[in-house]
Amino acid sequence: MDVKKCVIIGSGPAGYTAAIYAARANMDPILYTGGEPGGQLTITTEVENYPGFPEGIQGPQMMEEFRKQAERFDTQIHYNLVNKVDFSNGVHSLTLDNGETIHAHTVIISTGASARWLGLPSEKKYMNLGVSACAVCDGFFFRGKDVAVVGGGDTALEEASYLAKLCPVVHLLVRRDEFRASKAMQARVLNNDKIKIHWNTEALEVLGTESEVTGMKVINNKTQEVSEIAISGFFVAIGHTPNTKVFADFINLDENGYIVTEGKSTKTNVEGVFASGDAQDHIYRQAVTAAGTGCMAALDAERYLVEKGII
Repeated sequence: MDVKKCVIIGSGPAGYTAAIYAARANMDPILYTGGEPGGQLTITTEVENYPGFPEGIQGPQMMEEFRKQAERFDTQIHYNLVNKVDFSNGVHSLTLDNGETIHAHTVIISTGASARWLGLPSEKKYMNLGVSACAVCDGFFFRGKDVAVVGGGDTALEEASYLAKLCPVVHLLVRRDEFRASKAMQARVLNNDKIKIHWNTEALEVLGTESEVTGMKVINNKTQEVSEIAISGFFVAIGHTPNTKVFADFINLDENGYIVTEGKSTKTNVEGVFASGDAQDHIYRQAVTAAGTGCMAALDAERYLVEKGII
């Protein structure tokens, strides 16, 4: 049986960084990109907060550079989806979407998490033209402009608080008459004069020109009143879904589906299986932190292979 030293599942900043480190450590990594090569950064336009790019860089271009660097060190990259795993034995099995089965001593999971959207056609139309799911990533572009945030949980309130430092007015759309967020976070928002809360309100449509968002159409669920509000940015903050379902039978997940890792390491509950990036990080969710955990996962996997006498 042909057993690979290291297989990496996922191709965002975490996966590609893990590949770079693993390849340089003579682990001969094989990376499977999954259904969304490059991850969430491929739907991001300008990235200005990643170190080393003083003029900023387009998200897709950045991921292309990551890929080239991984390939430079002879990472084998395959555009397949892993749709089944078996981590019940010492050697791990992965089944691809083409039916092929791969065996590996170590597996690094870097499958990321997908932002939840409202499902509005206009939301998709204005993606990267004013619609975003990350205030920390994109808030700077709306400095001095009015924006909206959708959601009533901790994430939404954190996003609204962050944007209030940059924007004159932050319209917070809450579909119920109460928050789901922690009391401390609620107090922070309720005491912020820049945040205008719209209770029992949902977005019906994002409005704009061919090149930018100019407003939104909303409805009050109690009065059924429909109104339009002028904004330049529309931030959806209703949570993320980690892409971890395929591992659920073997890997410990938290109540939201994120992979649980041991302490400050990337180790999972299964020997030889490591997790990095947004698949195990529901707090920071940044490209630079994902890349950092990708590095950690490769180093943890290397130590495991050395301890087992495989390399």
